[in-house]
Amino acid sequence: MEKPNASLHSILLRLRDAQARDPMPDWDTRATRLRALQSMLTEQRGAFAQAISADFGHRPVEETELLELYPSLSNLRYSLSRGRRWMRPRRGLANLVFLPARTTLMPQPRGAVGIIVPWNYPLYLAVGPLIDALTAGNRVMLKMSEYTPRFSALFAEQVARYFKPDEVVVVTGDAEVAQAFSALPFDHLLFTGSTAVGHHVMRAAAANLTPVTLELGGKSPAIIGPRARLDNAAERIVFGKLINAGQTCIAPDYVLVPRERMDEFVTAARATAARLYPDLATQGQYASIVSDRQYQRLTKLRDDAVAAGARLEPLSNAQDAPSRRLLPPALLTGVNDDMQVMQDEIFGPLLPVLPYDTLDAAIAYVASHPQPLALYLFEQDGATIDKVLSRTHAGGVTVNDTIYHIAQHGLPFGGVGPSGIGGYHGEAGFRTFSHFKPVFRQSRLSGAGMLNPPYGSRFRRMLGLLMRLG
Repeated sequence: MEKPNASLHSILLRLRDAQARDPMPDWDTRATRLRALQSMLTEQRGAFAQAISADFGHRPVEETELLELYPSLSNLRYSLSRGRRWMRPRRGLANLVFLPARTTLMPQPRGAVGIIVPWNYPLYLAVGPLIDALTAGNRVMLKMSEYTPRFSALFAEQVARYFKPDEVVVVTGDAEVAQAFSALPFDHLLFTGSTAVGHHVMRAAAANLTPVTLELGGKSPAIIGPRARLDNAAERIVFGKLINAGQTCIAPDYVLVPRERMDEFVTAARATAARLYPDLATQGQYASIVSDRQYQRLTKLRDDAVAAGARLEPLSNAQDAPSRRLLPPALLTGVNDDMQVMQDEIFGPLLPVLPYDTLDAAIAYVASHPQPLALYLFEQDGATIDKVLSRTHAGGVTVNDTIYHIAQHGLPFGGVGPSGIGGYHGEAGFRTFSHFKPVFRQSRLSGAGMLNPPYGSRFRRMLGLLMRLG
């Protein structure tokens, strides 16, 4: 049986050879590939949503269309309308003392790039970086998650229909395949997944000096400020937490609430959940947990926290349904940093709520923990908003809502520190998958020869002039 790395190497060589034959694809070529992807998403829309739902045990088609298909198609339209402009060279003049020389920044494709796709949003987190890589003129190889086998197989099958085998290739397989994939000598590698696995991916890429973009995770806080509209804050936090049953890398992971408003927040959150999911166990609009392993991990986090003194505040009357991997949402109060639920990224419908006495204390709490992928702030006072933004670090921020900073084409999406390296989306994604090659064009009228050795009086006069003019 052929080893995974041998098969993967042969695919990568095929992509490299094709890129070498056309190292700088023109815009028409790039646009044709983007339109092929657009056609695939439009024509296979229903099949993709059904496959994802089957992999989860159940996920509402509406969530897949809102959170995966819509942003993918929107991103495609955005890149098709602007990609030609992004790929133009940026021309300018040289520094004053080098005039009339000129400079150029020339965007070039990285070459053959790899994308490792997670299971929680398997369509969007494959297509999003794929759009950016194709717009930048690259050939692409994607490794799909083994935890969404139906969608991964379908996506691989459809990509093979819509793309040439030397343009985009999808591979599937288990952790052994993923390890071999991350060790390939790509020209760029993008990984989306946990911080723990991100360490291994970066280590494997380092052996080839492969540049990486890591989209990781962490514990993303939501801060309810002193002047926040609490009902609105509760609604938007519950929405951001419960879509995909909390299996979202930028879902709020814990909430900081003024101590005197704790009971008010719990009541408002419970009312919101009842309004958004009135028959949570039966209406079919609440997602299942993706696997038995994840389900058991989440129930253990919850039960261990309660055993250690936390209080469970259910947001639904529904009961655990292990056979369907349905985990009812709940708040956890009375938590502390010694509990595992406050150490691990939760990635499920459990939401710790912590009181604070002063906003400075809330800011200090966030700042004393690893930088998160996202931060959410609910507040009406502009000075307070500025204070929190200037004193905290996060990959991205949404003010007075959750999640939606990821959907802005003009904003890069990425982490900072342990929550990630680099970013993509829109022009930022084009830059990630391009090398902006700097070019200096010397003029025939150049005086550069006046700096040649031997270093005499003329050289010293010229150097003095350079020192003064900068």
